[in-house]
Amino acid sequence: MRLDLADAAATEAMGARLARALIGCAGLVVFLHGDLGAGKTTLVRGWLRELGATGAIRSPTYTLVEPYELAGRSLLHLDLYRLSDAAELEQLGVYDTPPESSVWLVEWPERGVGQLPPADLRIFLQAAGTGREIRLESSPALAPVLAVAGLSPG
Repeated sequence: MRLDLADAAATEAMGARLARALIGCAGLVVFLHGDLGAGKTTLVRGWLRELGATGAIRSPTYTLVEPYELAGRSLLHLDLYRLSDAAELEQLGVYDTPPESSVWLVEWPERGVGQLPPADLRIFLQAAGTGREIRLESSPALAPVLAVAGLSPG
């Protein structure tokens, strides 16, 4: 699925829409792809706010991982931009929050190749004029859930 998002508010709204659609999934790994400034953190902010996060939500660019307990589940927001070696993921303690029973929202997943679990959903964001374009690709198991929410991946 490809959609145009007019601005940051539309990008946050898409994050919230995805959170609502996927709230029933027991475990979920989401890879967010896009250049700097493409809207990855903005989308995650909408997702987290939909689940009840309050306060500032920033990209964990320097901490690499921010844990959340929201809507009765554990979520990890990872930003691997500054990761120098994929093996460093082990040192971050991310595996203490297993992806089978939590949600991992991973920015810059290409920096964790070989150490990250496979993605259930890949979100591709890119600048398009004053807004963004989003494209979703999901695992076969997740496709029906997204279709019910009107978010059939392409």
